[in-house]
Amino acid sequence: MSPRPDLPDWLIGKAERANPRTVLDDQHPGDEAWSTGNMVRPLIHGGAYFPHLLAHVEAARPGDLVLFTDWRGDGDEQLLDQEGSDVLRVLGEADRRGVDVRGLIWRSHLDALSFSAHENRTLGIRLQEQGAEALLDMRVRTGGSHHQKLVVIRYRDRPADDVAYVGGIDLSHSRRDDAGHEGDPQAQPMAAAYGPTPAWHDVQVVISGPAVHDVETVFRERWTDPTPLSQNPLFWLHDKLTRTDLSLDPLPDQAPPPAPVPGGTHTVQLLRTYPNLRHGRDYPFARGGERSVARGYGKALKRARRLVSIEDQYLWSPDVARAFEEALGSSPDLRVVAVLPPVPDQSSPLSRIPQDYARQETLDLLQDAGGDRVAFYSLENHAGRPVYVHAKVCVMDDVWATVGSDNFNRRSWTHDSELSAVVVDEAAPDGSPGLSAYARRLRLTLAAEHLDREVGAARFRGDTGHLLDPSAPVDVDDDALASAMADCLDPHAMFDAYAAAADRLDAWYAGGQVGPRPAGRLRRLVPPQLGPLTRLWAKPMTRLVHDPDGRPARLRRAREF
Repeated sequence: MSPRPDLPDWLIGKAERANPRTVLDDQHPGDEAWSTGNMVRPLIHGGAYFPHLLAHVEAARPGDLVLFTDWRGDGDEQLLDQEGSDVLRVLGEADRRGVDVRGLIWRSHLDALSFSAHENRTLGIRLQEQGAEALLDMRVRTGGSHHQKLVVIRYRDRPADDVAYVGGIDLSHSRRDDAGHEGDPQAQPMAAAYGPTPAWHDVQVVISGPAVHDVETVFRERWTDPTPLSQNPLFWLHDKLTRTDLSLDPLPDQAPPPAPVPGGTHTVQLLRTYPNLRHGRDYPFARGGERSVARGYGKALKRARRLVSIEDQYLWSPDVARAFEEALGSSPDLRVVAVLPPVPDQSSPLSRIPQDYARQETLDLLQDAGGDRVAFYSLENHAGRPVYVHAKVCVMDDVWATVGSDNFNRRSWTHDSELSAVVVDEAAPDGSPGLSAYARRLRLTLAAEHLDREVGAARFRGDTGHLLDPSAPVDVDDDALASAMADCLDPHAMFDAYAAAADRLDAWYAGGQVGPRPAGRLRRLVPPQLGPLTRLWAKPMTRLVHDPDGRPARLRRAREF
């Protein structure tokens, strides 16, 4: 076995990205579509991400650059549990200090359809009133969204401190939860099952090193797109009457990539989804769309032999499930474990039932393909309240690990804009050559929370070695993690540990909750079962509305990405 993972075996190259229009990989030599010499840290939950982000924004000075994209934005969301830490004030004050603050916020569909048009528009307008340039972007496929969630901070005179954040966490309500899963006091309305302050499980990563330049390029390609921000004439008229900013002012020249981080062993590849827009429209940086998310997963799944560990908001799409079906069929030792929400986030029948149909169809397909090598779980907090899993995380064979905005459905792989950061670590866990220390650490850290294992932690230090803020999140100590999770170091052993923990908790409930509650937060997830008449109308709703296809027709026909 090689001392480090062979990158071209796991990561897609420029040709495999199949998007000659993008400049994303121009800095990378040969066919490489990734950067080396980075340092990446997972920030698990908004309670870890938001203080880290706040410290870095507050460190920005005149001439520095803050760029962000958002699917949903709430200006009053507090980044800390204290007054004056709200998103609007933090970004507005940065702009008033002379920081160049730019944002692209998805314009959103109507609030009546459980979206966030009012919230997003309010954040954009109020940031504009404070001098920042935050614009409402509706350059999407019909029925689609800009789902990317990124922040880039570049310090003009301190490039070693540059950071980028990529993941599933919006700057919005409900996201500031932590491992206790009591929920964010500033809650977003959800299905009644989640209670008034829904518990929220999510992950973002912070990147230092040359890959910061790549994340910035993703933002710049969207910013410099000359297409009007919306093709809707009613939106255009409304914006003109209300004097909403519709022009994207030129960005300053892009600085060179930051230098490799001393001791940085993380290779980072950015995967994206952009749809085929149709009707004579096209992204100048992605003609016909880009589907590197789907291609990246497809290539990595062909290499998976031991365990694919998933945490995802939506695992429902036959097109996605087929890739896992093929992997299970070709690798008899492969296990697949998925941690998912117990029920959809919205209780309206037109939302809930099509999603239930999609989940039943997909989980049944995977169960048929893998039998007892496939397992699905949901989470609850210690009070027995369900946790909404919004994370988009996948770890394969302790080598390939991704955190991003994309879910395991056709919408995320073809129809909406998405961004994911894949990390492969040159450093291996002790005594485990050919594996990635980062991937194993991420898998075990998430498992430790779900299994209620006590893990010692050291205060997270800034990427340049200095402590940025006393409230900064913690980075798990590797020795303590390995000790607490010794029985889960082997991927198959973790698969079995999840099953045992969920079975104990399920049995406790079935027995009337007699005695102390067993440790752990995992519950067995049973796919919903819908009757034939319900399935008759739910299927087209799923295909057309909830999980549409954004591929060109030729790829649809060929069932390719």
